[in-house]
Amino acid sequence: MTFRRLTPMLRTPDLPGTLAFYRDVLGFELASGAPEHGWLALRRDSAELMLSAPNDHEGDTAPAFTGSLYLEVADVDALWDAVRDHARVCYTPETFAYGMREFAIHDNNGYLLQFGTPVCDDA
Repeated sequence: MTFRRLTPMLRTPDLPGTLAFYRDVLGFELASGAPEHGWLALRRDSAELMLSAPNDHEGDTAPAFTGSLYLEVADVDALWDAVRDHARVCYTPETFAYGMREFAIHDNNGYLLQFGTPVCDDA
């Protein structure tokens, strides 16, 4: 048995607003689906994400995801410059001892999105 891909699906009570956040703030494109159908598939480069409106299969409509989505990007500082004024900030860019430069924001639903770029030690 082979796992081929993992695509997170986030539940949101505001599908149009969430589409606007991921499209306008983070540059994702709509790959398939439509708000009136209750789900969307988004893509930016090789990152994929699905969004779902609450439905009869799920019960509780509150976001229940307790972790974060971690996206490795080519230039974390350039992305920071593009998004910092358009999202609620969790932490600003910082270089960590484990070799990543990262920042984190919350999307319009409160989901935590972390972004990181590996750093090189030129010493």
